[in-house]
Amino acid sequence: MKQVEAIQKKIFTLTDLVRQVAAWRVKGYQVAFTNGCFDILHEGHIFSLEKAASEAQILIVGVNSDASVQKLKGAERPINKEKSRCLLLASLAVVDAVIVFEEDTPLELIKSVQPNVLVKGGDYTIDQIVGAKEVQSWGGRVVINPIIEGFSTTGIIQKIKSSYS
Repeated sequence: MKQVEAIQKKIFTLTDLVRQVAAWRVKGYQVAFTNGCFDILHEGHIFSLEKAASEAQILIVGVNSDASVQKLKGAERPINKEKSRCLLLASLAVVDAVIVFEEDTPLELIKSVQPNVLVKGGDYTIDQIVGAKEVQSWGGRVVINPIIEGFSTTGIIQKIKSSYS
């Protein structure tokens, strides 16, 4: 059975997400949070999201806004607009909630949601991860997942550009 309307229901405003997180907590669910640009969804993203989802019963994904991606990645980015990126993420079975954040970092979003687990992919140390100190302050955990080499949005864009030059 296809439940297409369920995809849209996974995309939240901050007010609605905070309310939904409270409802999940009443049911005893642990909440994991991860974030990123997710400009061109690829195998590395899926691996990271799958690992993040395994850390708790609920996975919330914070998505950088278009303006935020442009600041971080340059004038030619994002390739896919935030609405498209949110729809793709919301369509994944491992993702329970998607929310766009406008700021340069997801710190205010993390403070609002107060996840039990903060998950980041990459070669970070805990002191480099935005929100780690806050999550630990309320008894949460910080998890750093490895990155699968050979999968990156930048690499995909370069490959496309080189095939047209």
